[in-house]
Amino acid sequence: MRTLTAAISFLLCLGGGVLASEREDAFVEANVLAILYHEMGHALIDLLALPVFGQEEDAADVLSVLLIHDLYDEDDATGIIYDAAFGFLGEAQENEPALWDVHGPDLQRYYTMICLFYGANPGDRADLAAELDLPDERAETCEEEYALAADSWGPVLDDITAGDPAQSMVYDGPRDTLIGALVAEEVAALNTDFDLPAQLDIVVGDCGEANGFYDPELARITICTELDGYLRDLADF
Repeated sequence: MRTLTAAISFLLCLGGGVLASEREDAFVEANVLAILYHEMGHALIDLLALPVFGQEEDAADVLSVLLIHDLYDEDDATGIIYDAAFGFLGEAQENEPALWDVHGPDLQRYYTMICLFYGANPGDRADLAAELDLPDERAETCEEEYALAADSWGPVLDDITAGDPAQSMVYDGPRDTLIGALVAEEVAALNTDFDLPAQLDIVVGDCGEANGFYDPELARITICTELDGYLRDLADF
């Protein structure tokens, strides 16, 4: 299980006394991790030649939630989901929905993230669902939605689970920035969890935009440094 300062954000939801800078750092970390895991979904679909029934972006969103649930203890996973969900909510409030886009509307992604995470452990996450205003009508289906997601992605993850630490994921980028250090540490951790059939490069660098994306021609995930400032602007504490 991972440990992460993103749990700070969850404590703040309960009234903890943490500095504003630490709250922002936790918000950035949680959203960058959610983006990284989303792009991992695209990478696995490509490298493993997985069939996708529906929008690939939706499948990648689902994997992101599953990894957060699987890799972190309850407090840390909850903190990440709180902040990553608020990232979608902030973008929904800032931007008009682009219904032509391959991504679902941000508000829909917000509810789906909460639903899947709640559905994975409804007994302990009812308060989270209530605090994040998950409608009762949607909550009724969340256990089934999570079970379907786990049945779909679970065998894929089982097939690439590492028996011994691997080196199939290679980090390239700074290690002295918040995002760089976070992604470098996470790549090292992912190499203890998974062994991919081909090398996957994971890069942190300047992109000219606040984004993260997977390039199938290069088998490379790029996490843009511009996300730091963008996410800090998006944070509303």
